[in-house]
Amino acid sequence: MKKVEVNISIKTSPERVISAFTDLDMLKDWWVVERALVQKREGGIYTLAWNISETGFGYVSSGLIEKYDPQKELVIGNLVYMNPERPFLGPMTLSLRAVEKNGESDVYLCQSGYQEGEHWNWYYQAVKDAWPVVMESFKKYLEQ
Repeated sequence: MKKVEVNISIKTSPERVISAFTDLDMLKDWWVVERALVQKREGGIYTLAWNISETGFGYVSSGLIEKYDPQKELVIGNLVYMNPERPFLGPMTLSLRAVEKNGESDVYLCQSGYQEGEHWNWYYQAVKDAWPVVMESFKKYLEQ
């Protein structure tokens, strides 16, 4: 099955890497998330929404936290992507790991579970193009 992986080194602590994916204020700052519901525990809900208007949500990603260690790891399973112009796509898994190394964090991000078909192919290509760019912005945000 296809997956998108990004490895990046960031001058910050592993705890701050995980917090940036679970703290609403940080999510708003670096990923422009407009609303979120994140229960920081295994089995907790992880839902993010972007492009909110009077008529609804532009994009939503939602799943369940399978692993949560605020010191080093976040794994979101049963992740579903919702876009008003496409069918719901899922389930997928988003994994984030951060390991301290020489005062920096080696960060590994992986989104997996892509299936086949027109909409899946579109989404895979969009994510494959987006995650490296998003993680560079993430790095700049955490290193400022």
